[in-house]
Amino acid sequence: MSKRTREHMSLAEGLQDFLGNSKLKKGLNKVSAEEAWHQVMGDAISKYTARVNLDRDTLYVDLTSSVLREELSYGKEKIIRLLNEELQKELIKKIVLK
Repeated sequence: MSKRTREHMSLAEGLQDFLGNSKLKKGLNKVSAEEAWHQVMGDAISKYTARVNLDRDTLYVDLTSSVLREELSYGKEKIIRLLNEELQKELIKKIVLK
């Protein structure tokens, strides 16, 4: 943990400090991205989603419907913006629909 000028810190500050210095943050970002996908896209699209994986700043989404994949490809920029708004940070810069 980083040194603090005061003796006590809040639990939130301690967790943020810990996550900032660990590999857990990467794993938590992956889980958050998958949850955001299902939240933003809704049940109709989620049932055609086979897998969601975040690798660096790219979200890879495996879809079971080629028609849906084609439709979603037209709105990638909007999807990225909505997902980042849901995540409350600029985590995703590119989406690959497979």
